[in-house]
Amino acid sequence: MEPGVVVYNYMDTFFCCMVEKDKWCEEMISEHMLVYLCSGKMELIAPEKKYHLKKSDAFFVKRNHLVRKIKQPSKSGVLTAYEFERKTVGDNDVLIEILYSGICHSDIHQSRDEWGGSIFPMVPGHEIAGRVIEVGKNVTKFKVGDLAGVGCMVNSCGVCDRCKAGEEQYCENNKTVYTYNSRDFEGDPTLGGYSNNIVVTEKFALKIPQGADLARIAPLLCAGTTTYSPLRFTHVGQGDKIAVAGFGGLGHLAVQYAVSFGAEVTVFDISEDKRTDAIRMGATKYVNVNNPEEWKGLENSFRVILSTIPAKFNVEQYVRMLKVDGEMVLIGMPAADQIPSVHTGALAGRRKIYGTLIAGIPETQEMLDYSIAHNIYPEIELLDADADAINRAYQNVIDGKVKFRYVIDMNTLK
Repeated sequence: MEPGVVVYNYMDTFFCCMVEKDKWCEEMISEHMLVYLCSGKMELIAPEKKYHLKKSDAFFVKRNHLVRKIKQPSKSGVLTAYEFERKTVGDNDVLIEILYSGICHSDIHQSRDEWGGSIFPMVPGHEIAGRVIEVGKNVTKFKVGDLAGVGCMVNSCGVCDRCKAGEEQYCENNKTVYTYNSRDFEGDPTLGGYSNNIVVTEKFALKIPQGADLARIAPLLCAGTTTYSPLRFTHVGQGDKIAVAGFGGLGHLAVQYAVSFGAEVTVFDISEDKRTDAIRMGATKYVNVNNPEEWKGLENSFRVILSTIPAKFNVEQYVRMLKVDGEMVLIGMPAADQIPSVHTGALAGRRKIYGTLIAGIPETQEMLDYSIAHNIYPEIELLDADADAINRAYQNVIDGKVKFRYVIDMNTLK
């Protein structure tokens, strides 16, 4: 069988298939999509038609999936090698050579479509640290050779009140463009940091000082800002008694920030393995939630509880530990079928419960500068940029076997 591409219909579902060395790869696409050939010809997919293209003819469907290689990420959540083309560098853009990319639990949720609406093929990764290698003619924030980072967002409307206030993640016009699994203003899917470069407008790139430990900087751009922001919003400070539920990639950073702000921190986790680490990072108490004895005497204890738990859990059990006027902030994001609920009766005593979402660009830069100044970094394990290694790392994250954050060394990408 000759290498090539076939688009065909089966039971009213359309597939684009690449054939290479007698191997097939299928990706479902929506019916009645327009096919754009490199020749400029445009045709409508119809049940009675088949399109046989040369492999070199890479084509687009209306959703703008550029077919480049037979191996590509799919809804299975299993990562494989994939080639694609970035957009050209615009007048206000920077091209960043990605040197390190962190693995976030949300990468796993989205690559497995556990939140619904995932766009495939997908290139995950929104914890990006690297070096600027090209700048647009209007760029003033960066020059070639500068270190730069990219977090969870790459654009927003820029004109609504939230965007003007530097909270682009809450864009009132719903035009926040996320680093991957999103669509840019042209409708093209965004592709993330598990790659060798990225093009982003200078406004959404973060400045990193020369000499910084880039491998440990990368996870700060999601995990760091996700924990720093709610602690600042709740004004955690000297003498506050707070709790951090979940002591993983987010939780171990939350503890470090809260301790640096002067708080007395209690950690809750399901594993006895992390007790020593929590105390080493400054926690005053550690509760193994599987030991009922350790829960005793904790009612009405905390002004703030920060939950990083990425799975369904008993929310009321934590709410009861809040003081009057206490606040519980949910930043862990479980799969759609694991979302916890709370009985409103648990909120008596003016207790509050709410969620936050990452942080805007100004606060992300503030977090980055604060972290470097106070030597607050994640504890990491470096991985080669190899699909099999990343797939194994995903499973370790799910199983709670990582201490505390995986980072992909993109210098090893082949």
